[in-house]
Amino acid sequence: MTTLYGLKNCDTCKKALKELEADGKAADFVDIRTEADLPSKLPRWISAVGEKLVNRSSTTWRNLSDADKARASGVSLEGLLLGNPTLIKRPVIEQGGEVFVGWSAETKARLG
Repeated sequence: MTTLYGLKNCDTCKKALKELEADGKAADFVDIRTEADLPSKLPRWISAVGEKLVNRSSTTWRNLSDADKARASGVSLEGLLLGNPTLIKRPVIEQGGEVFVGWSAETKARLG
């Protein structure tokens, strides 16, 4: 079972879903703003990928205060992402107990 967490209007998420479908892999899509249970997901995701979960090239990141940016590298990371779900790098993919972040050649290869 593959679950892809992202935003409905995110081009990278759309591309990932389309490529997974083309490869014959079904994936459930979960919108991180409206459908995801972030309080239960974030601890696991952070444990698996750490700060890689933060999208430092996003508009949301650029609009954060320096104090909030400092929270992205410490124990406050979970709180920062809960308050700003669009800071989560997309897509986040769960498959077979593993967590993958972003849609890169490495992610595609690891998904099989």
